[in-house]
Amino acid sequence: MAKTIPILMVLTVALGCQRYVVRTQNRIDGLVDSRVDIPPVSPLGGPVKPVVVQPGPSANRVAIIDVDGIVLNSPFVGPMSVGENPVAVFREKLEAAAADGCVKAVVLRVNSHGGGVAACMTMRQDLVQFKARCGKPVVACLLDTACGGAYYLATAADHIVAGEASVVGGVGVILNLFNLQDLMAQFNILPQPIKSGPLTDIGSSARVLREGEKYLLQTMADEFHTQLRATVQQARPGLRLEEGTTLDGRIFTGTQALGRGLVDALGDLDAAINQAAQAGCSVAVRPQVVLYRRANDPAHSIYAVTPNIPLQGAGLFPNLPGLDRTKLPTFLSMWQPELTMEKLGGK
Repeated sequence: MAKTIPILMVLTVALGCQRYVVRTQNRIDGLVDSRVDIPPVSPLGGPVKPVVVQPGPSANRVAIIDVDGIVLNSPFVGPMSVGENPVAVFREKLEAAAADGCVKAVVLRVNSHGGGVAACMTMRQDLVQFKARCGKPVVACLLDTACGGAYYLATAADHIVAGEASVVGGVGVILNLFNLQDLMAQFNILPQPIKSGPLTDIGSSARVLREGEKYLLQTMADEFHTQLRATVQQARPGLRLEEGTTLDGRIFTGTQALGRGLVDALGDLDAAINQAAQAGCSVAVRPQVVLYRRANDPAHSIYAVTPNIPLQGAGLFPNLPGLDRTKLPTFLSMWQPELTMEKLGGK
């Protein structure tokens, strides 16, 4: 692999903006070609359309609306990237389900550590408006992970199902800031900001965060956390707060989440589909299940996932938190044990 990467870099410099194909078989080869083997999943594939992933009568259709990966109001596109804005495509899929008269119920399939507070609030509001507008029941199915803003989004559903091994909860708020002052000094990089306002550069990585600035940012994080907790408590009246520990940012297994009232039942995606069918379909039949996909994004099972990760953040290049200042920090509601996870969302 060490021998092939320099060749790719040389070809990139020599060929400029010409297209090349990236094939991975334990190595990376740079080949000039007129084809693109990894096309971006973007509006170039046309509007989303229903793709049948479970056969059944089309008059009794259950639509799966999927929420996967880091949720940010940001386009997941660019060089060597695939995917699109999760907030925009979520709204588009909801509108498609609302306009489809055959769709009797929706399963919100969630597998996400969470994401931006503002993005998750926007998506939850879209789901609430969808339910009010068309009256179709929504069952949330929590797969491997449903934490932070992703769990917050799921609480807008009428019923929540989680697996025994699901990781649930993590309702908290975090703003990742880094002090790179000493690191910059090692390379003789000295900041010289020109600013009109003492707090214009609050949170800058070029200097230490002052106590007053920390207080201001902490106040904002606490306000966002209070809003998240209030919404979850309103949506989940049977929630067991356990002396304030249920919504303090900690995570739970699916079984623990059931005991605390964070979810309504334990089960898999098939169980969630059956629950939705019982709530929305007029006859007891195995429903047709669809996922909404663009033409260049096929789906062949109820677990199909649309790629939504910038490949430049997937291990091909250095991924150090705080160094890429083109990726500005944002308030996140997510379970984030690994700092560089934020960059997988393009931030």
